[in-house]
Amino acid sequence: MTQDNDLIKLYSNRILALAAGIPHLARLDSPDVSVRRRAPLCGSAVHIDVTLNDGRIAAFGQDIKACALGQAAAAVVGAQIIDCDHDTIERGRRQLAAMLEADGPVPDAPFDGLEVLRPAKDYKNRHASIMLVFDALHDAFEILQAKTASG
Repeated sequence: MTQDNDLIKLYSNRILALAAGIPHLARLDSPDVSVRRRAPLCGSAVHIDVTLNDGRIAAFGQDIKACALGQAAAAVVGAQIIDCDHDTIERGRRQLAAMLEADGPVPDAPFDGLEVLRPAKDYKNRHASIMLVFDALHDAFEILQAKTASG
């Protein structure tokens, strides 16, 4: 029963509020890149659209089919993503992974709101869902870099 109570506490009011208010839920009409990413363990999935301007995210759209933790992560990232560059996103991704996997510090601004997900560190089966939006953004930048390199 204690583990059930801990799981119930994990889904705090703050996480549920974030999950209910995910920004940028409309898909983009003509993005520079679209990426779909799925977490095989839990079945959570994200589909993101990105448009860049001078290496920074100018427009962002996301379709999130994930647990409340994955939705909360998408909400925090979505609220801060406009005008972020590749380095900022990768730093946030690495820091979130370290917070979850190694009890590292909360990610730096602009993604410091991900602190709400710190209690999920003990639920490794939820980590992939939490990381999905960052993983999709990572893939998006790799695709865009490959397009640029190929001319």
